[in-house]
Amino acid sequence: MAKTLCHGLIFLSILAVMISSLLLDAVLARPATFQDDFQVTWSDNHLKQIEGGRAIQLILDQYAGCGFASKYKYLYGRVSMKIKLVAGDSAGTVTAFYMNSDTDNIRDELDFEFLGNRSGQPYTVQTNVYARGVGNREQRVNLWFDPSADYHLYSIMWNHDQVVFSVDDYPIRVYKNSEAKGIPFPKSQPMGVFSTLWEADDWATRGGLEKINWSKAPFYAYYKDFDIEGCVVPGPSACPNNPSNWWEGPSYKQLSAGQIAKYNWVKRNYMIYDYCTDKSRYPVAPPECAIGV
Repeated sequence: MAKTLCHGLIFLSILAVMISSLLLDAVLARPATFQDDFQVTWSDNHLKQIEGGRAIQLILDQYAGCGFASKYKYLYGRVSMKIKLVAGDSAGTVTAFYMNSDTDNIRDELDFEFLGNRSGQPYTVQTNVYARGVGNREQRVNLWFDPSADYHLYSIMWNHDQVVFSVDDYPIRVYKNSEAKGIPFPKSQPMGVFSTLWEADDWATRGGLEKINWSKAPFYAYYKDFDIEGCVVPGPSACPNNPSNWWEGPSYKQLSAGQIAKYNWVKRNYMIYDYCTDKSRYPVAPPECAIGV
């Protein structure tokens, strides 16, 4: 009987390891090259792989921009990329990095949009959130460095409690899960990862006052160090709700004191627009505006 019990315990141990392995396999982490997890979606002749596929160059000219997207969708996790933005006179250009559910009616979306500038002016990053089709939640921050001089890290962390947009590990925006108060939160639709470089001079720079200068074309943006850690969909259904996923840990349920200090520093010194305070658009601020970080 002892021998049978021992064999049973060994079987259970092996089974536990196999289940754990399946859950881990559902969490995609750190693609080594662009080809592993992304594909060109728009103007493949305007996107070039460089550094042996570890980095890519996006090109915008008078004829076309370009874009790429992940091969898979994810439900919760973190996605990050290092990006070097368009240098020089980039007015009218937009470099975008975002997650999108790619659904027609009830869209979930988490946006970084980098708005080009006239030479010598600060680069502006606009973030936006769509949750269950409710959007138009823009915030704008002037970057405190030249994002065209070198690569910088941009990331979106998304769990059951919050969405955090970060620049070089500085949180610049937090969107909390306040469904208990009737505020929509993206929680059930998997999202793909997208990026584009395109012309939007009808709104991108000073509300469209600054037009793109095509004599400066072509415009280039660079990406590398693609990092996706999240639950692949379709995949094991237990993954998105697995409390053992690192992004669901206690330290990711809210910002730490140090992160709050960084967030407040950015907001105090570099935020130039917040939909929460735009009385012309929202005479009564949307309810999530009263929720802290």
